[in-house]
Amino acid sequence: MKKQLVFATNNNHKLEEVRDILGDSYQILSLKDIHCLEDIPETADTLEGNALLKAQYVKTHYGLDCFADDTGLEVTALNNAPGVYSARYAGEAKDAKANLRKVLKELEGKDDYSARFRTVVALIKDGKESLFEGVVNGEIIREERGTAGFGYDPVFIPQGYSKTFAELGAEIKNTISHRAEAVNKLKQFLYEK
Repeated sequence: MKKQLVFATNNNHKLEEVRDILGDSYQILSLKDIHCLEDIPETADTLEGNALLKAQYVKTHYGLDCFADDTGLEVTALNNAPGVYSARYAGEAKDAKANLRKVLKELEGKDDYSARFRTVVALIKDGKESLFEGVVNGEIIREERGTAGFGYDPVFIPQGYSKTFAELGAEIKNTISHRAEAVNKLKQFLYEK
């Protein structure tokens, strides 16, 4: 029987991405799978803090080993905003299109479009906490391109590529993205145990 591990998310895009990366050795359960319907508070002011809050919530309330992530787009010309507020940059509605439009609007008149995506994964397993980070550098473009992916993917071109994450598609993105890097570090850690 496969080992089970909870991924503290209800975001189906993230869930598919992580399940693809982690492979078949673990059965990855979502919050929905464990009947956790609460909106887990993300009140920390860092990605590390929010990832830990989510994992600790599941461990405390459900008693299950768990990992959680928090991801931020950090735009150099915006003093690394939206950062930890990436999902709710344009308001608490967490409207991805509105967030994307706000970033593009705030970049108007700026010369530097460099940015990076950063993901932190927090794991609580066997009573121990571990953190894994992934970073991908790139730049923001002025118009949306591509239909794959989610969030800021249509305007982010990773370094060394000429297409946005939304144009590259899941197969390529899952090998080069910030989340892929962090989750691959998690995978390596889990398989070494």
